[in-house]
Amino acid sequence: MVRALAMISGGLDSILSAKLVMEQGIEVIGICFRSYFFNEENAKRMCEQINMKLEVIDFSEEHLEMVKDPKHGRGKNMNPCIDCHAMMMKYSGELLEKFNADFIITGEVLNQRPMSQNKRALETVKKESGFSNKILRPLCAKNLDPTEMELNGLVDREKLLDISGRSRTKQIELANLWGIKDYPSPAGGCKLTEPNYAIRLQDLLKGQEKLSPDDLEVLKLGRHLRISESTKVIVSRNAEEEEKLRTYIKNNDIILTAKNSVGAMVISRGNNSVEDLQISAAICARYCKEKDNGSVEINCFDVKNDNSTCLIVTPYTDEHLKQYMINF
Repeated sequence: MVRALAMISGGLDSILSAKLVMEQGIEVIGICFRSYFFNEENAKRMCEQINMKLEVIDFSEEHLEMVKDPKHGRGKNMNPCIDCHAMMMKYSGELLEKFNADFIITGEVLNQRPMSQNKRALETVKKESGFSNKILRPLCAKNLDPTEMELNGLVDREKLLDISGRSRTKQIELANLWGIKDYPSPAGGCKLTEPNYAIRLQDLLKGQEKLSPDDLEVLKLGRHLRISESTKVIVSRNAEEEEKLRTYIKNNDIILTAKNSVGAMVISRGNNSVEDLQISAAICARYCKEKDNGSVEINCFDVKNDNSTCLIVTPYTDEHLKQYMINF
């Protein structure tokens, strides 16, 4: 029996591609990738809707190294889509033997994304993967040259599609036809495409070569401010975030809170010079209930030395904060 591996992103296009090939009587196994920037939750939900088995591959470390310096550059934010797709195809190609599969399915659509899915980019991805003769793009196959699988009769080319461009009319029609109702928006899923996360990651990479999973998780939480080349400040936005941030506190961090008032928890992370600590305290004062007072007493807890000091500071204004905020 013919068998294929379908790269499942968790979006609509990839699941439709798998289903389109399944409709030809071909057995299809889903392959989903987990990294520090995306996970398999959407893919699981999508596969359940077409009763397809899903295998999850964790390539977090290798993916992170590629994100730092992608060969083919990035998209609008920090997303290295061409290199990412090629890496996924390479992994999928190496799994063909393990699953006794004949080829790989992807959900790419010609010209859906101007930078990463034009004809040249699609060819680059195939070449970089090392498995160019094993890749089938069912949704746009008729816009591309016939693949080995179509020429040798494993797949009926006439039952494949010729979708091109950004319109999703045909995809939505297919989803309705096959009863696929629960699917995410086209842009969802990857943190690297989110502007605020991307700019925070970019800032972190400038000053820190070695990143831990915790460093990347913290980027999803709170307000982030770069107060000097060596020190960054993270401000909790609510009690839930504060609780999460406390699980990521490092040994060299300084934890700041208003001594006599309710307010945000602030983490000062870096060299924490005397000047940096003063700035961190003024930021902390801005996010407490005493912010309109002329001065606020801030408790500064040194995690490494397990001791506290107090600073009396004038709360920063929002204008002060703008020069440090890591966002647009």
